Amino acid sequence: MSDDHKQKMQAMQKAHRDKVAEAQDPGRGLILIHTGNGKGKSSSAFGVIVRALGWKKTVGVVQFIKGSWITGERQFFERLGGVDWHTMGEGFTWDTQDRARDVAAANAAFDRACQMMASGDYDLIVLDEINIALRYEYLTPEQVLEGLKARSDRTSVILTGRDAPALLCDYADLVTEMTEVKHPYAAGIKAQRGVDF
Repeated sequence: MSDDHKQKMQAMQKAHRDKVAEAQDPGRGLILIHTGNGKGKSSSAFGVIVRALGWKKTVGVVQFIKGSWITGERQFFERLGGVDWHTMGEGFTWDTQDRARDVAAANAAFDRACQMMASGDYDLIVLDEINIALRYEYLTPEQVLEGLKARSDRTSVILTGRDAPALLCDYADLVTEMTEVKHPYAAGIKAQRGVDF
């Protein structure tokens, strides 16, 4: 029985090593999209930031919606340093109740993101909740695609938020859809500091 298992694992190992040997570096940063109705899109992106910092990569964040909302990740990275952080939204879309202001804030945030992406100064940039700005048509998918295409070859970009548009998903190298199976909020449990924000 153990010889059979060993042979199966050796075959699996060889197949994996062959696949890794065939893979090629694209010579450019990747586009990753974290979308879907489940929790964890931004959290996953912030985890990638930790990984990048571990490799001494340069990182930037542009937040599109969260505004002055105090989050654990923002406080952590401000204390840690090493992340060029820009929170440029004015809060959740129902807070401002002023479409013109929301559009202006989203476009100002995207202008900053485009400068950062094109600069060649960053290995990784997270565009947090940009898909929400797209969902409410504060930005257009075409506008965002143009900005992504103009990025420096060294720069990878992560776009987070529900309802990522098909145009951007088609362009992306990786698309992960978070699926909600169960959420405490549906049971009337308020968001928990250190877990939800």
